[in-house]
Amino acid sequence: MSSKHQSYYVPAQSSWPIVGAISLFLIAVGAGLTVQGMNEEGESSIFAHLILLAGFLFLLYMFAGWFSNVVSESMSGVYSAQLSRSFRQGMSWFIFSEIMFFGAFFGALFYARFISVPWLGGAGNNAMTHEVIWPAFEALWPLTVTPGGETTTAMSWKGIPLINTILLLASSITLHLAHVNLEKNRRMALIVWLEITIILAMFFLYYQGVEYAHAYQDLGLTLQSGIYGNTFFLLTGFHGMHVFLGTTILIVLLARIAKDHFTPKDHFAFQAGSWYWHFVDVVWLCLFVFVYVL
Repeated sequence: MSSKHQSYYVPAQSSWPIVGAISLFLIAVGAGLTVQGMNEEGESSIFAHLILLAGFLFLLYMFAGWFSNVVSESMSGVYSAQLSRSFRQGMSWFIFSEIMFFGAFFGALFYARFISVPWLGGAGNNAMTHEVIWPAFEALWPLTVTPGGETTTAMSWKGIPLINTILLLASSITLHLAHVNLEKNRRMALIVWLEITIILAMFFLYYQGVEYAHAYQDLGLTLQSGIYGNTFFLLTGFHGMHVFLGTTILIVLLARIAKDHFTPKDHFAFQAGSWYWHFVDVVWLCLFVFVYVL
């Protein structure tokens, strides 16, 4: 091997991919049985729920074990600069895939709002379509009248959505300050700023739960409330799931900091968590503008 190139660490054979495959299989089967076995009251069998729960438990077990192995390998010094670059490339592609994921939902929102709604409203040469398909339809957004004739209320950008926007923007600032203090080897400041970031994230999740309760109980806005309800809950719900995942990552990073796993020059795991969190914040800003404000 040329002296110009470092050796690339090849890990030993692992059972974690098999455990992950089993967990995904159980989740798929459990979810399918849950949906298939639902009765008119929306209830399904306990057996289906147990399979679904087992799948998620296996998945958590796989994540904990696999990541623990990666951390142990990193701390033992077997990773080279070449492997570190591959980790960065992998995280970059992962975030790119997340951009495509949310891009699909934003694309559905834009298609419904700027193509389907004007078309149903008779814009252009579609007057006959409007009269035949839905004569009472008004091409306004958000659509607060469902095809079934039920009326809902749109969620205002004021109040909780604005508070959550401020919380996420503040969390990006506090996480950046934590990163700066990590690079300067200021351990106490690093811990404090990271803890503040986690607290802000938890407040965001709490307020989103309050917002959902308000939507269902007071506004009549549900997942079944036509295209507006669909896009609203799918976009905000998937984003909330990503915030939960990001919060979990930050908590794991805090635990690793407590064990002195990071140095000012070697802390890619912290960088990766920061990239992910800032990405989640950017998605929320787009969501706040296009879902709540406009």
